[in-house]
Amino acid sequence: MAMVKLVEYAQASPEVRAVFDDIMATRKVDWVNNIWKALAVHPPTLARVWGQVKEVMGPGGRLDPLTKELIYMAVSMTNNCEYCIKSHGAAARAKGMDEAVFGELAAIVALANQTNRLAIAYQVEADERFEPRFE
Repeated sequence: MAMVKLVEYAQASPEVRAVFDDIMATRKVDWVNNIWKALAVHPPTLARVWGQVKEVMGPGGRLDPLTKELIYMAVSMTNNCEYCIKSHGAAARAKGMDEAVFGELAAIVALANQTNRLAIAYQVEADERFEPRFE
């Protein structure tokens, strides 16, 4: 159960309805999912986060839409966010993820968590040649 009462469209303020309308128009759907209804209890957070999602997850950029969803799922798995795993899993399936891709993603996430923890435990310093140098 959510920590707050979800804001339904019919009870939303004009400010919140404007964001809800943009969500539905952008996604070409006729409903607003629960994360936005929860964030709507604080309209500035709703508007800010929706703007970030539109910018980062939207079309454009060098990463294709499926890759963006898979990255979002990987982080959500590591953070143990069931809501985000399910919602971005649905988006990834709509963009082409199948069971084999999901299995590979889960294996990569598990391996990365294991090796990250080992590197942390052993306090391994990064090799000098791995230092980032963008030119």
